[in-house]
Amino acid sequence: MTNLISQTFKNNEKKLVTFVTGGDPDYATSLQIIKTIINNGADIMEIGMPFSDPMADGPTIQLSSNRAISKGIGLENIFSLASEAKKIKHDLPIILMGYYNLILYFGIEKFVKKCKKNGVDGLIIVDLQPEEDEDLINELKNNEIDLIRLITPTTNEERLKLILKNASGFLYYVSVMGITGQKSADLNDLAKSVAFIKKHTNLPVVPGFGIKNSIDVNNICKIADGAVVGSSIIKIIEENLNNKDKILLEINRFTKDLKDGTKV
Repeated sequence: MTNLISQTFKNNEKKLVTFVTGGDPDYATSLQIIKTIINNGADIMEIGMPFSDPMADGPTIQLSSNRAISKGIGLENIFSLASEAKKIKHDLPIILMGYYNLILYFGIEKFVKKCKKNGVDGLIIVDLQPEEDEDLINELKNNEIDLIRLITPTTNEERLKLILKNASGFLYYVSVMGITGQKSADLNDLAKSVAFIKKHTNLPVVPGFGIKNSIDVNNICKIADGAVVGSSIIKIIEENLNNKDKILLEINRFTKDLKDGTKV
């Protein structure tokens, strides 16, 4: 199946993948933020599904989840943001990122149908192990939606093969151990890990976690197929909660800069 994510990686340009928590700091501002990022040339948009206990996320993303939840943001709002993002740029891949509990609670079949209807091209489910993904995988395959898999520095060869079995779109390489938004990646280690993964798959490899600015993006893009930036964008929201205009102004400046970082 060739969907939008695979198409996006067809040319050899490095990709900027951006992450924001859907509905943070509120629905209207969140939509404006997404619009700003898309207009600045992000190649793939990840929208986080707010969750009350996001254990893989650092304090920045946890707080953004809390802000969205406190504004009453639920999955219906997230689907709406995905649909609106698609209207801004119809060939932009949209990925929803979050935790499996949300999907189970909503209903797997119903959730995937909603994804399809609202232009979602892929999912990243942080806590879904390959041993437990069969129900979701079947639905996703039927609807031509990618399951983007996470690979970490501790993933060994045997585990990698298991993960790759149902992976599609691209591989999200967790470039630092621990939670999002913390320390930066070691570029030598990263180069070795990307080479190791590429021996086993043709899927693009895009590191995330610990990528803070356009210099980081540029360094990572020399090694991998792109870079994911999330916490640094969300930090701008957190630091300017009383000034929506400033949020948009700063994110506009910052994401333009990030996109420039992909030129290697």
